Amino acid sequence: MHTLIALLRAVNVGGTSKLPMAELRAMAEAEGFGAVRTYIRSGNLVFETDRGQDHVKTALETRLEAYAGRPVGVILRTAEEMSAILAANPFPDAERSKVGVLFLDAAPPPDTCDAAKWHADEEIALGTREVFVHYPSGMGRTKLRLPAMADGTMRNVNTVAKLADMVGRRE
Repeated sequence: MHTLIALLRAVNVGGTSKLPMAELRAMAEAEGFGAVRTYIRSGNLVFETDRGQDHVKTALETRLEAYAGRPVGVILRTAEEMSAILAANPFPDAERSKVGVLFLDAAPPPDTCDAAKWHADEEIALGTREVFVHYPSGMGRTKLRLPAMADGTMRNVNTVAKLADMVGRRE
């Protein structure tokens, strides 16, 4: 068994795509995943499984689409990856709530920073399969748009730290 973190894309944001976390836990348990937990209402799922990531991703996305009536993207990370992402934060002195991590399935395109639109005071740095963004004026105030945002899901560093802690306690 290994622990995985599933990050759902575009659920419980701005009053659209409501997914109660009890429903998400029930879906994961129905797939046979163990030690299923959620964190806040934005689609953060922690669980144990002996299945491969491709199988897990497909199973969750299939159940979520059946529930929501539309595709819901799922991005997976292992416990080790989540800890490494937290350690790799290129903005360690910034307020954690003002640093976002855009999680992607693949490496961000090399032109991610150049492709930014409506860029103001934000700082952008590329990770392995993530894009880190420091929002000095706050995440809620930004107009920044990155093409990679269409394929990923953002979490602030406080959430990343909590998820790393949750999986760290189970390993």
